[in-house]
Amino acid sequence: MEKQLDDILKSHVATPSETEVKDKLLAAGFVVVDREGTAGRLDFDPSSPAYGPDSVSWLASMSKLATAVSLLQLVERGVVGLDDDVSSIVPELAALPVLRGFSDDGQPILEAHGRAITLQHLLSHTLAIGVDMADPDLIRWAKSTGRSTNYMSYTLEGIKTPLRFAPGEGWYYGTAYDWAGHLLTQLTGSPLSSYMQAHVFGPLGMASTTFRPESIAAQRKLAFAYSETDNAGSITLKLGPSPLPAKTEFEAGGSGLFSTPGDYARLLHGVLAHKILKPETTDLLFAPQLDGTQRGILMAIAAYAREGGFTSELPPDSPLDHGLAGVLNTADVPGKRRAGSLMWSGATNGRWWIDRETGVAGAVFTQVEPHGNKVLVGMFDELEQVVYRGRLGS
Repeated sequence: MEKQLDDILKSHVATPSETEVKDKLLAAGFVVVDREGTAGRLDFDPSSPAYGPDSVSWLASMSKLATAVSLLQLVERGVVGLDDDVSSIVPELAALPVLRGFSDDGQPILEAHGRAITLQHLLSHTLAIGVDMADPDLIRWAKSTGRSTNYMSYTLEGIKTPLRFAPGEGWYYGTAYDWAGHLLTQLTGSPLSSYMQAHVFGPLGMASTTFRPESIAAQRKLAFAYSETDNAGSITLKLGPSPLPAKTEFEAGGSGLFSTPGDYARLLHGVLAHKILKPETTDLLFAPQLDGTQRGILMAIAAYAREGGFTSELPPDSPLDHGLAGVLNTADVPGKRRAGSLMWSGATNGRWWIDRETGVAGAVFTQVEPHGNKVLVGMFDELEQVVYRGRLGS
């Protein structure tokens, strides 16, 4: 199995001598809880250093797992309950209205919702808060109000957008985990980074995971790549600027972490082996959270977004739910993960899954936008199938 996994990685990344990266990735890493494999190079210059287990890239939404674990540690210690109303702890969040549409003259129609806001809403994406740069109505709202910031400013102000419906009425992906990280800072009086270092990264030996990209030596960073697809469907990667500010004042629990394949393997193993959460809290992490209406919305969004790579590792008709750190597939996937497996992905095409029934957890790493890169998606499918053939003979 080890050689098969390494061969798959090597077949999907540029060789050291290639000056153009076409229908391949610049670099890729794949970790399963008991092994690590990497291939490729850190930059487009063929003479750049090799990509390895200690190379650093932006986790983007793969950050959410560490944030969910951190909040559930507080639940475990009785600091906060999943169903507690946290409105008084994060009054800025409680004050956000619901955007009900626009008047004839283009002004946003905003209404107070009067609902409790709970940690369960935040970690299951049932809060109803979106991402201002991805939602047409929030883009229109921002323009009509003369807003000068957005999510990628990495400020608290950047996540202060209206809700799309009252908390709990549906499912909607957005900045809820950033608010969850802010909630943690209010509950503990500690920066999110300090809490994670003391209670997650330190105990697991994750020495290279950080909210501060400026602290990482340049020779360890994987270059940002952007894909261009021609009329024939061929994908060419181009070097591009980081989409992130050079320095960030807000530690975004939803997308702000940088890490390495080696470190992330430690996080996955830490969850699977109950090193950072008690077994009963881990059960909670994996427990389905959605009602029928919410599941229906999630399934509809997943079907719409499949072309963008969302849940692309699952069959189109695979039933879904949401736990407290990511999406759950609630039926076995033939030749791959079992029912109840938890998963999520990031904007730069990294993705992870944890299958407790089989005892497998893994993640794939790269750093290319936009999300849903077809080379990465195909490679990940091959890798996962090899893992399960090796584990189960399936």
